[in-house]
Amino acid sequence: MAQVLGTGPTVAFDAMPACFSELIHSAREELVVTTPYFVPDEQLLFALTSAARRGVRTIMLFPKRNDNWIVAASSRSYYQDLIDAGAELFEFRPGLLHAKTMIVDRHIGLFGSANLDRRSFELNFENNILFADCTLAAAIRARQDEYLANCDRVSHQDVESYGVLVRLWQNLLATLSPIL
Repeated sequence: MAQVLGTGPTVAFDAMPACFSELIHSAREELVVTTPYFVPDEQLLFALTSAARRGVRTIMLFPKRNDNWIVAASSRSYYQDLIDAGAELFEFRPGLLHAKTMIVDRHIGLFGSANLDRRSFELNFENNILFADCTLAAAIRARQDEYLANCDRVSHQDVESYGVLVRLWQNLLATLSPIL
């Protein structure tokens, strides 16, 4: 079973961000997300942190090197909130991890062109597929494990080591999130 979801500036209802958030809220055991651009709105950040806080193993994979330094710095401004909530963050070493996948409890998922950012939800035309299929979920989850094997874990100490100036820079850029 699958459902195609589209988004863009001409779509009246914001089905994509609502779907992402509801899918995250539905997680009970494990949530694994890969995205190259992570600049969440409040709804999405709340969904992710609440999943981790309620005991869902929340694993997020981001690129270590991003092709957009502004988005990279802005993305890292959210790391502290995610780690404090209990999420496990990883950065992909080999290059720009461009996969946009989400697997929930190893049986339902989402993949497509939308990143976890406002630009994908509000400005760009994007398409994702929401599906409920254990075989497809297992295949995507296996690929996510392959990505994880090439990642460095981001620890609380890593985030603390950014220093005041780096954090100020990241947070300043995060204020631009509505246009990133």
